[in-house]
Amino acid sequence: MTLSVRPQPFDGFCALGRDWRALEATIPASVFQSWTWVGCLAEERFPDPVVLRAERQGRLVGLALFNRRRGLLHLGESGDPERDRPFVEHNGPLAADPEVAAALLRAAWSVPGTRGLVLGGVPPALVQAARGVAVRRQDRPSPLLDLAALRAAGGDLATRLSANTRQQIRRSDRFYAAGGTLELTRAGAAEEVAAWFPDFVALHEATWRRRGQAGAFATPFLERFHRSLMARAMADGVLDLLRLTGPGGIVGLLYNLHHRGITYAYQSALADPAGHAAAKPGLSCHARAIALALRRGDQAYDFLAGSQRYKLSFADRSPVLAWAELARPWSPRGILGRVRAALPRPSAPRATDPASTGL
Repeated sequence: MTLSVRPQPFDGFCALGRDWRALEATIPASVFQSWTWVGCLAEERFPDPVVLRAERQGRLVGLALFNRRRGLLHLGESGDPERDRPFVEHNGPLAADPEVAAALLRAAWSVPGTRGLVLGGVPPALVQAARGVAVRRQDRPSPLLDLAALRAAGGDLATRLSANTRQQIRRSDRFYAAGGTLELTRAGAAEEVAAWFPDFVALHEATWRRRGQAGAFATPFLERFHRSLMARAMADGVLDLLRLTGPGGIVGLLYNLHHRGITYAYQSALADPAGHAAAKPGLSCHARAIALALRRGDQAYDFLAGSQRYKLSFADRSPVLAWAELARPWSPRGILGRVRAALPRPSAPRATDPASTGL
């Protein structure tokens, strides 16, 4: 069947949201491709939107939303570092199949004034499918735990973990239980989300300040984005806001997103373990969140990009995601990019991720 791809006149985000949700309901998509995420504060994140539409015999089979900034089309992002700090992963056009996704990306080059594409957090195959020259690219592992395989093997998480990780979880649980019990609670209503939000922000930001960095809620825009996303995700049945408490109070909170059988471990807010070698609040929290996902019948627990030790301790595989800026092949930047790609690469020091305090 003939595939037709064309720019779609932009009639506002309400109209786009209707089309997006209708298509989303019929095809596989990650939570970051859902309108829950894409439509969150869309007016601020996409001030110069470009929408491409793919149809087969008059039936909608694909949509791609870009923001145009300084001649670059940013897929699912604004191009403004401040607006893109809510990190997008498992990104890509909303498409019925890989052929449609590739066609949408290739059609983006025909948008007048486009000198490059920016693809953040996409499968590497999409970078190749877009047919540009990468002038910037970073590949990062995205560790996940295959819950379907674990369930088929008996469903005992402990059998998947190393002896050292199992011991760390037991010691941490004993420390936080302090002779009592630990309780994992899931926010079941918007009122609970609102009540827990201040504790989440306080614990999360304290952790990142100890690292000398800004956290996910450090600016007014970021706080508004996450308040809005949590509200949207709760309304859409996507939010897994979990709180682990013990006799001493909050051990940690997890801001997970649950979408189509996959739990995405998006953000965390953990008690300060300073001075307590046994305290591993992240391990204690994620172990229980994984058990919840197993009972619910989820297919995977995705820790998202990064190679922090706690992620690798739980994960059994690490698919790669790519962040790339593409130029036209015969543009000056494209030619320079091809020359650089052809040169031998010097050995680089091994990259490390920031330590995950308390995990």
